[in-house]
Amino acid sequence: MHAGMLYAAIAYAMWGLFPIYFKALHTVPPIEILVHRIVWSLLFLTIVLAWRKQWAWIGSVLRQPRVLAGFAASAALLSTNWFIYIWAVNNDRVVDASLGYFINPLVNVLLGFLLLHERLRPGQWAAVALAGAGVAWLTWQGGHPPWIGLGLALSFGFYGLLRKTAALGALEGLSLETLILFPFAMGYLIMLTVGHHNAFAAAPPSSQWLLAAAGPITAIPLLLFAAGARRISLSLLGLLQYSGPTLQLLLGVWLYREPFGGARLAGFAMIWAALALYSTEGLWRAWSARSTAV
Repeated sequence: MHAGMLYAAIAYAMWGLFPIYFKALHTVPPIEILVHRIVWSLLFLTIVLAWRKQWAWIGSVLRQPRVLAGFAASAALLSTNWFIYIWAVNNDRVVDASLGYFINPLVNVLLGFLLLHERLRPGQWAAVALAGAGVAWLTWQGGHPPWIGLGLALSFGFYGLLRKTAALGALEGLSLETLILFPFAMGYLIMLTVGHHNAFAAAPPSSQWLLAAAGPITAIPLLLFAAGARRISLSLLGLLQYSGPTLQLLLGVWLYREPFGGARLAGFAMIWAALALYSTEGLWRAWSARSTAV
């Protein structure tokens, strides 16, 4: 239990500190950061799979076109999510990016209702409605929907939906997704190199090392999260997940001095209230179920 909490907490802390990493690469175009993230992640994951001698799944997956098609779709969603996030951070939109991960749990609830025909309890409906009001307020105040937050929440929500029923675990699934994306990423890097536009080749050694570190920086928190999720309850995991976007928001406001005035705060406050309602309702039901069982 304690080990699981530690693993999950470290994973969310690493995700919460991602803006610092991507800000350090602000001289590299976001699309290049993305393709390097894919290439170096695949290399790191291959090393992990070799160390664990975990290759048996590859042969069976290659014989299942439907599984490959599902992971091709999840790979496209994952790369979309990664690109939006990298672009947002390097264009001084860290606060907007944090919004996406605040509303993601409620987007998951809504997708479960719409696509999986899951029944929502009154408290969950109230939380979704309150979050919707917060998004509507931010849309009205900004003159346009919070596209970055919505793009991150929806891409990760649909990604989670596909992975919910996937045939592979976290390590194998991410390995397959990066393997599917690898030819496109490598092809793009080759094209940049031929055209003498490869930022990696012209970057100082510190930036080159940072780009190469994208592999472990991407994979390690995911593996820690998977290890933590197996050891602690979903309700506790759900509470810990808010630490990531909270760290991102604090970095955006305090470290990078992004605007966060009263009108914007009001919209976020409605979304935080929705998350508090959603979490409290879930904890209450879990406590009631345990009390009834006893």
